[in-house]
Amino acid sequence: MNADGSKLWSPADNIHRFSKPAWSADGQSLAFAAAPLINKSDIYVMNADGSNQRRLTDSPDWDRNPAWSPDGTLIAFDSDRDDNVEVYMMNADGTNQRRLTKNVPDDVRPAWSPDGKLIAFDSCSPSCEVYVMNADGTDQRRLSPPGASEGQPAWSPDGLSIAFVTGQDGNKEIYVMNADGANRRNLTNNPSLDTEPVWSPDGKHIAFVSDRDANYEIYVMNADGTNQRRFTNNPEYDLLPSWGP
Repeated sequence: MNADGSKLWSPADNIHRFSKPAWSADGQSLAFAAAPLINKSDIYVMNADGSNQRRLTDSPDWDRNPAWSPDGTLIAFDSDRDDNVEVYMMNADGTNQRRLTKNVPDDVRPAWSPDGKLIAFDSCSPSCEVYVMNADGTDQRRLSPPGASEGQPAWSPDGLSIAFVTGQDGNKEIYVMNADGANRRNLTNNPSLDTEPVWSPDGKHIAFVSDRDANYEIYVMNADGTNQRRFTNNPEYDLLPSWGP
């Protein structure tokens, strides 16, 4: 849809169980996960208008949550192809697929820093914590407090902040912290579930998902949490926003 909520349309009407769209940095392509079979999904890419759809992975298991590098040459994703969910990397054409993490917890939802040097991710066993690592998988370190139930990290365009979801207040809310994990502050505060934050390219707004109106819809707020307003109003669930560059 347009960034004001108008002109809702689908570039992937012909794809079954399409999820987690991710824009390339130049705005010309969308990566996504698709699950034509019940017991697996793969990473695909297509032009922004839905044309030229092509599959990048062909795993017997679940490949999900693609994330483009800022220079458009790489795609990070998570996969359980090695009997545990880990973060992987591949070239933007699907070649040179390699594993970045190897941990007992499930490592999911990679998110690139704007300079391409770091990747934030969720590490879940079973509750999740936000971690960050170098883009080659080295120097993995936790940003969340021990035992926290939080994840879904999203870098601000200037690389100084990370928005994330936490259950520390008894229900899921959106917070933001410095990129080193310091200065955690609350952006949303209501009894419903607020989740899946994503920054606007200029860093002034954050889109997110909430069920505060009895259905999952896309909302937008200022980066400081003010002026929260609903952008979609559909009987179906509206989820997983991805802001075009």
